[in-house]
Amino acid sequence: MWNREWNPISKNIVLLQSLTAYLTARKRGTITHDFSHLQLKMLVPQAEDDGAFLPPLRGDRSREAYTLLRQGVQQQQAGDLPVAMKSLQESLALFQAIGDIEKQALVLSCLGFIVYILGDYKSVISYSQECLSLTKDIANLQIVKMQTLSYLGNAYRHLCKHNKAIEFLQECLKIAQQLQDKRSQVAGLNNLGLVYKALGDLARAIEFKQQSLEIVRELHDDWGEEQILKNLGNDCYALGDYAKAIAYYEQCLKIAYSLNNQPSATQVLKNLGHACYALGDYAKAIMYYEQRLLLARAMKDQRSQEQSLGSLGVALEALGDYAKAITYYQEHLELAKFLKNRGSEEKILASLRMAYYALGDYTRLMEYQLWIEK
Repeated sequence: MWNREWNPISKNIVLLQSLTAYLTARKRGTITHDFSHLQLKMLVPQAEDDGAFLPPLRGDRSREAYTLLRQGVQQQQAGDLPVAMKSLQESLALFQAIGDIEKQALVLSCLGFIVYILGDYKSVISYSQECLSLTKDIANLQIVKMQTLSYLGNAYRHLCKHNKAIEFLQECLKIAQQLQDKRSQVAGLNNLGLVYKALGDLARAIEFKQQSLEIVRELHDDWGEEQILKNLGNDCYALGDYAKAIAYYEQCLKIAYSLNNQPSATQVLKNLGHACYALGDYAKAIMYYEQRLLLARAMKDQRSQEQSLGSLGVALEALGDYAKAITYYQEHLELAKFLKNRGSEEKILASLRMAYYALGDYTRLMEYQLWIEK
């Protein structure tokens, strides 16, 4: 367990570049890479004044198309996705009118990325296929093609069309290797691992993700490493290898804390607690559940608070500490009542009855029985 002091109340400050990466990584463990500033430089002419992108002097429509492209990318990086889509769609229409194939492909790939974040996988496929039809004969669009193949493969994975997903992700990985683009190799290997996990081939899924982990560590990419460690922990958990899952989760938690990535830390603490519980290490499970509860309170995350309180009650019962379990169940009950979660209330009341029965406190047991019957 990592012992670095960390204030869970402090604000979660995320660099602009990391925001998009984090949003995408949340999509069922996917790693994909947005167009970086460097890649845009390769495709969009720029002047030296303040680093602003400027179009060549080919008329008003050309200038406006470039301006809209720049705005769309900036809006997407800032997380303003609907506005970004509008800017990029307008840019695409202008580039189509001008007949600029390369920039059409770039805009289509950017649009594919945005609809992927939004979870509109059918639109991802539509934009991506249109993009690929433009890139197939243009050598200097390999980066655009590679990233578009990534979006396409991930979209097919979410739609459970796994063979198509593997086909496109393998092609994406091949280009990444040819370009010696290690960051995109990380994404390709991780995402292929996710497809094999969905197919139930956990051994192969782990193999791909371990290869991805080796490369991401070479890059010193903490955000990418955190996601891959979490994915590996999930795979080992699914295999029933709880000890190895705990090892991956603990490494992941350390990085989540260093990044002040509170949502991820909350999720990993839950997974750690469950893995320790599965091993019968109830004391350690309780420790992780308590950390999660503290963090959830600081974040005002009531759903995670509910889950943590319930998990603590169950783990304490397993440890034989019924009195303390009751304390957490009662707090859980109050929160469920506040949230008007009737289904949770009934389950908690049943847990309270069983805990009082174990303590031999039949008077309190009957009180909760009468409460259930009201």
